[in-house]
Amino acid sequence: MSNTDKQNVTVIGLGQMGSALAGAFLATGHRTTVWNRTPGKADALVARGALRAATVTEAVAASELVVVCVLDYPAVRELLAPVAESLRGRTLVNLTTGSPEQAREEAEWAAEHGIGYLDGAVMTTPPGVGDSANMILYAGGPELLAEHHAALAVLGDPLDLGADAGSASLYDAGLLGLMWSVFGGWLHATALAGADGVTARDFTAVATRWLRTVSWFMTGYAEQIDAGEYPGEDATIDVQTVAIGHLLHAAEARGIDNRLPELHLELMRAAVGAGHGGDSYARIIENFRK
Repeated sequence: MSNTDKQNVTVIGLGQMGSALAGAFLATGHRTTVWNRTPGKADALVARGALRAATVTEAVAASELVVVCVLDYPAVRELLAPVAESLRGRTLVNLTTGSPEQAREEAEWAAEHGIGYLDGAVMTTPPGVGDSANMILYAGGPELLAEHHAALAVLGDPLDLGADAGSASLYDAGLLGLMWSVFGGWLHATALAGADGVTARDFTAVATRWLRTVSWFMTGYAEQIDAGEYPGEDATIDVQTVAIGHLLHAAEARGIDNRLPELHLELMRAAVGAGHGGDSYARIIENFRK
């Protein structure tokens, strides 16, 4: 990154995530001002070259780009409402976790006060901040993301989700749900294989390769979902209902808790009962929509 790409950046909130964000800015040469309600949390960053702001007003005044990452959206408003006039004309990047509705409300508040606003979601844990392999989702101001892209890219790969400020939180919620479902299926499968002496490492080496094939199925199913048509050309729900029976039998024989695959079977049977047994697995999205 050239010197012309470096900005003055302020980070408000120095929990584990906020500290990681500030650290990434510092590591790439940005003049970084930090503030935290408990001043001592800034000590390690100040030792690395960060500038400690005594007040939120001082922190905001120090930079054109202000990043906030605190406990929740009410905490964001509590901190920033008193300094709204100081924020006018600056860009506020809110990386606090919240709901799409809260993000949209915050964007409206920012617009009323002449504040540029980006709502974001950090799709990694603090140790992953600064790695371009990890995504950070942004929504609410594509032009603002373009303007500050070089600075924000030091935190992770910036992904623009468009003008709706609630999109980052929406994607964040959905992606976390996907993560937990994948973790659950992997843990069930690893317990199943482990009952016969297979190590988690050996099983997972095969499982991660299988997930690449699963992602290929998902890409095809996404087109079916958008079209509202579910041709069972690869594998029908009828076939998969039979296949899951083998999983349930094997797991039961090994004393493995089957509640998770039993839920999948319940969804499959509901689709079959509604006359959709010849459709693809993507049809089951209609069960969730109901």
